[in-house]
Amino acid sequence: MKKTLLALAVLTAAGSANAGINLYDANGVKVDLSGAVEVQLYDNFEKHGDSTIRLDDGDLALNATVAVSENLNVVSGTAFKYESRELQNYELWAGFSGDFGTLTFGRQLLVSDDSGIGKDYELGAGQIDWSQTEGDRVAKYVYDNGTFYTAVSHEMDNNHSTTITDGRVGFRTGGLDIRAYGYDGKRIGLKGLVENGQDANGQPIIIPGKAGEDIRGYNLEAQYAMGAINLAASFGQVEYKAADTKVTDKKIDLYEINGSYTIDKTTMALGYVRGEDKIAHGNVINNVYANVTQQLHSNVRAYVEVGYADDKKDSLEDFGYVAGLEVKF
Repeated sequence: MKKTLLALAVLTAAGSANAGINLYDANGVKVDLSGAVEVQLYDNFEKHGDSTIRLDDGDLALNATVAVSENLNVVSGTAFKYESRELQNYELWAGFSGDFGTLTFGRQLLVSDDSGIGKDYELGAGQIDWSQTEGDRVAKYVYDNGTFYTAVSHEMDNNHSTTITDGRVGFRTGGLDIRAYGYDGKRIGLKGLVENGQDANGQPIIIPGKAGEDIRGYNLEAQYAMGAINLAASFGQVEYKAADTKVTDKKIDLYEINGSYTIDKTTMALGYVRGEDKIAHGNVINNVYANVTQQLHSNVRAYVEVGYADDKKDSLEDFGYVAGLEVKF
């Protein structure tokens, strides 16, 4: 009986960097190594910030697929990032894939990590912010038949700690791609558990003010590709509440529209973002960015980006720029 290996495209969407180098492919076993390095000359909208060389990306990933039958594969992945001097394992998962989709368990990115239509590299000042889009105890399901696609992931609770449930549903036809993301997170950023401290009911004691935030929101996205032209628009809303007092800190409405045009190996992009905090005395940001990307090789691109930001509270510099070089394998 011939065993077939399903494509790793779904797994790439589920987590690690692009599959690049095939290390082994025989006897129903496929192993791929991939990685990315990105370095920038960087000056963002930080007030009184200085230009600097920024290590934006450093990734190394290993993915394996083992065919156990004609219709079922066992899949696994592990990935490391090292933008700082410390090596951090941010993916360590295993699961199953087949015609039913891909189901994985372990340390991995959440579905919401893919949300957003931004064509910016760094200077889209008001991009959708879920605060946390990865976890150590994640169960994740992804399905994509080319036209219809959906996904859901859940970061499981552990002793009254952070828990997150998010999902996506989308539809493609011709050059049109429409999708919606939802996100519901509890106690995100929790730092206040008293070690071994419990109340009379056996519930963990949380230090006041350090219970983290409850974050809930959605993002509606649409993209349309027409030859060399790509247009996109989105609207999202995110609400941040203190997990202990349930007081709403911020309620953000976020609008974005952008477009890009590709000539041979050169892509030019322009985008506008508006973010509004609906809470009294909240900030309002209007942001424009533009960039040019040169694809030097299928694995190498260089880019330059400039951006302008205007906010009601004057907490941002007006202008920023970034120039970068990215290498993937």
